[in-house]
Amino acid sequence: MYTAKGAKTWFIPDGYIPEKSSGELTSHESVCVLNTSGAAARLRFTIYFEDRDPLAGIEVAVPGRRTMHIRTSSLGRDGMSIPVGVPYAIEVESDIPVIVQYSRLDATQSENALMSVMAYPLH
Repeated sequence: MYTAKGAKTWFIPDGYIPEKSSGELTSHESVCVLNTSGAAARLRFTIYFEDRDPLAGIEVAVPGRRTMHIRTSSLGRDGMSIPVGVPYAIEVESDIPVIVQYSRLDATQSENALMSVMAYPLH
């Protein structure tokens, strides 16, 4: 039996998809999810902005005993997606405990930068 580890609610307060990239790599961000359970995890994303209503109800399933790297540029609902060049924050809610990490590749200049941090778990 595989047990779920982690938390059900996670927050990533600093999101930003650059408008331009340089060189061969494209700037991007990913929400990395680890599901240690034997069951699929049903995730629901809410994207918060500084100057507009949230983009809510984005659903993604992560199979049991798997990891998934979800590019934030792929998140959307009803024809709406996260715009480039706009700061945002992410709330990830799961029906079972999962582990969430956030990664950003900044390729806006020739000296690329990669950063990765654990999201903030609520419960």
